[in-house]
Amino acid sequence: MSLLLTEIAELRLRTFIQASRKSDDSVQGIRISVEDGGCSGYQYALNLVGEPKPDDTLVQQGSLNVYVDAKSASLLEGVVVDYVEGLTQSGFKFSNPNATSTCGCGQSFQTGDCSPTGVPCS
Repeated sequence: MSLLLTEIAELRLRTFIQASRKSDDSVQGIRISVEDGGCSGYQYALNLVGEPKPDDTLVQQGSLNVYVDAKSASLLEGVVVDYVEGLTQSGFKFSNPNATSTCGCGQSFQTGDCSPTGVPCS
């Protein structure tokens, strides 16, 4: 499984984990998946998790445990996750070589003819 977090993305995710451990010490890592939805058909999901699901793939990024959803793995192959900060928008940015088109909001994508029908951006 080839998935890469930039240095700043890894730092931001580790910061989220450390902050969340103050109220829930079971958090062990981040789970990345793809869900049906968004304006283009698929949308990315990042969740704090205490333990992976049995079929998740572990991708170690420095000291961060990143668990990749097995059903999403083919759509996340080769993805680079970055964190960008700007005057009007800050957050995680996904660069996905599997995407044939992306939404203007930057949070959803399509792959060939296999994407579900998209919904309008909110």
